[in-house]
Amino acid sequence: QKALHPLQSWEWGEARRKMGIEVIRLGEYDGDSLINICQVTFHPIPYTNFKIGYVPRSVFPSDTIVKFLSEYCQKNHVIFIKIEPYSVKNAEGVNTISPRGCVIVKSPHPLFPAWTQMIDLTQSEDDLLKKMHTKTRYNINLAQKKGVVVKEMTNKEGFDVFSKLYFETCKRQRYFGHTKKYHKMIFETLKKSIAHILVAFYKDIPLASYEIFIFNDVLYYPYGSSSLIHRNMMANNLLMWEAIKYGKKMGCRSFDMWGSLPPNYDKKNPWS
Repeated sequence: QKALHPLQSWEWGEARRKMGIEVIRLGEYDGDSLINICQVTFHPIPYTNFKIGYVPRSVFPSDTIVKFLSEYCQKNHVIFIKIEPYSVKNAEGVNTISPRGCVIVKSPHPLFPAWTQMIDLTQSEDDLLKKMHTKTRYNINLAQKKGVVVKEMTNKEGFDVFSKLYFETCKRQRYFGHTKKYHKMIFETLKKSIAHILVAFYKDIPLASYEIFIFNDVLYYPYGSSSLIHRNMMANNLLMWEAIKYGKKMGCRSFDMWGSLPPNYDKKNPWS
């Protein structure tokens, strides 16, 4: 599997294609060996004939792929392509005039934070718990004692619970999530291989839910939601701990939090 991230997976491309988004997939070969892939989506600019491209969470494309994309853009009315590599080390050389026939600049408006938290899931459960803050361990135990239960529900019922809590959370925290149609398409396309839903219940009342991804032995946390009901039950703490244990059970070696603020971040940082 040459894709580095779920957003470069074939399944993600299929979900976007079903939404009417133009998708192209490029494979770079050394003889008969596939050495690199690049999945690009193209998004129309309203009321124009122009489009923009997006390459999320890939390696930084090679000269060969950049040359192909540059020529493709010129022929297909694409103004620019935004590239957000999964590894910062692969993004060297930005803000340069490229000999490939295009200009490469650092975007002032990234869609992903430049930093993410990673948890090593090869550690034992005891070691993971020991590294948590004392208050976090206390809250996990509290949720368990109060009767909060976490269930894996990767099915229609689970998705309906998750989406209801998700849009409640979006409204409460005043951020713009994707539409239910978008989330349903992602879930339906990825549920057989990548997407999984976990729900925390108290007396059959859903208090929190995650849609998590598993891809190439890595657990990802793209979407989370919670209820205002019974917040003293600390369901969110237990849900995260159960997600970690679920990832370990599924053979994941690390847990990528999808993007977050770095330690000692600047309070003026837009992500804050």
